[in-house]
Amino acid sequence: MQEKLYFYYTNDLHSHFEQWPKVVQYLNQAKEQRKLGNDDYWIVDIGDHMDRVHPIAEAFKGKSNVQLLNDAAYNLATIGNNEGITLEHSDLFHLYDDARFQVICANLHSLDDVKPAWLQPYTKLHSINGVDIGIIGLTAPFNAFYELLDWHITDPYKTLERYINEIKESSDIIILLSHLGITEDQEIARKFPEIDVIIGGHTHHLLRTGETVDQTLITAAGKNCAFIGEVILTWDHTEKKLVDKEAYATDITHLPNDKKTIQSLQHLRKAADEKLGDTVVQLEKKLEVNWFKNTLIMQQLTNTLKAWTDADCAMLNAGVLLDHISPGNVTYKDVHRICPHPINPCVVTVKGDELIEVVRASFTRQFIELPLKGFGFRGKVIGKMIFSGLDVKTQKREDGEEYVVSVMQNGNPIDQEKTYSLATADTFTFGRLLPEVARSDSKRFFLPEFLRDLLAHTLRNWK
Repeated sequence: MQEKLYFYYTNDLHSHFEQWPKVVQYLNQAKEQRKLGNDDYWIVDIGDHMDRVHPIAEAFKGKSNVQLLNDAAYNLATIGNNEGITLEHSDLFHLYDDARFQVICANLHSLDDVKPAWLQPYTKLHSINGVDIGIIGLTAPFNAFYELLDWHITDPYKTLERYINEIKESSDIIILLSHLGITEDQEIARKFPEIDVIIGGHTHHLLRTGETVDQTLITAAGKNCAFIGEVILTWDHTEKKLVDKEAYATDITHLPNDKKTIQSLQHLRKAADEKLGDTVVQLEKKLEVNWFKNTLIMQQLTNTLKAWTDADCAMLNAGVLLDHISPGNVTYKDVHRICPHPINPCVVTVKGDELIEVVRASFTRQFIELPLKGFGFRGKVIGKMIFSGLDVKTQKREDGEEYVVSVMQNGNPIDQEKTYSLATADTFTFGRLLPEVARSDSKRFFLPEFLRDLLAHTLRNWK
């Protein structure tokens, strides 16, 4: 006798709630189909369901996301970095208190040695006909951030070495829920052949029919839930082994919306608007925002960044503010809408010659007009870099390109051999946007505050 086991999964919704009613519609149809066939099925999420870019997630610190997962009858979830490092310790500690699904993440640990009641390293599922399925969860080890919030992420490979034999002893099938990214998933498949399936996320990769690395099936469904993933496993009870593994990612953007879910989101949005309705400041005049020019509010925000971090100098890209700030009553909802990014302040140390190179690079048209996606940035383009504590002189070439003539501090040229502390957005500590910042050996992140908290502080002290 052969038995089919079905897993439906989502990954990296990032609070794109406009897509969630379609997710629920698809899952409801899938559940009805499985019930008709008396099939075993489970619904799982691979993390980054929450993203505080959305006012609902911001207002309720992710608990609304848990409510939506509950309403959709999820069975399992692991956490992503957006759940892990964009919430204060207590908010993550209690995030899943009301979850009606199991949360598994084997490499998340509280530094105060008090484990959340909901957190388990792995779990066991049992099919109708007695197939035992061990499921373990792992998340990406951003410890430079986690440890500032009193959490620690252990190395994924060492974590698997600790648990894999224990799970194997009592499981017919092993599945990893991985918020580690495609490269790590592929390497884990090579090193841990015991794992039958890796359901992944984090790097927003889309594998329409999965990928096999050695004997392990790897799958993932892109980002923002434009696709939903399905894994179908066939267990042969006579041979007592897994005889087939299938993975599919289905485009659901054409599906109708589940009406009940739309109503729930409408109620949540209204409640979020009320929760974010506290006044930050009363403004007499409109504060202009321009991604390609220095404006008063961007200069003041950059000055706040420098003072907040006690750095020698600061720089911040104008693209972090998405809209003008209108006169009158400015609420936290307005602040969130204008600066929605989950971006933290950061201080790096750089040598004077590196600082000059960073300044020069930030004035290139290619940098200013870059339509950045990811690294916490939720805007359109990077925009013009604004400086505090530095006097930057520029000129324009015949082609209109602006270039740096000199970089001064307190009337003196930057000393190329001196070390400077530079405050900026943590965005620039990742990737290759500004290599001198990214490769700095000294990075100090400021958590849990976001740039919008500094914006609110700037507005409260507006004169």
